[in-house]
Amino acid sequence: MAESVYKVIELVGTSPESWEKAAAAAVAVAAKSLQDLRIAEIAHLDMHIGEHGEVVAYRAKVKISFKYRSDD
Repeated sequence: MAESVYKVIELVGTSPESWEKAAAAAVAVAAKSLQDLRIAEIAHLDMHIGEHGEVVAYRAKVKISFKYRSDD
């Protein structure tokens, strides 16, 4: 089996509904421009709070790995 190398990036997805939808949004956007996505790891969850103490948005910081291909 040949060695493989993976790159890890961090994205922040947002949703007015849930952390799950925020994380899914980050993965969906990454999938549009990256190939061979492998793992998505939730690194941090938080919420944006509005002026009156209401939750405005759920935010999920997601670490996404994908197979790295060099130009060699």
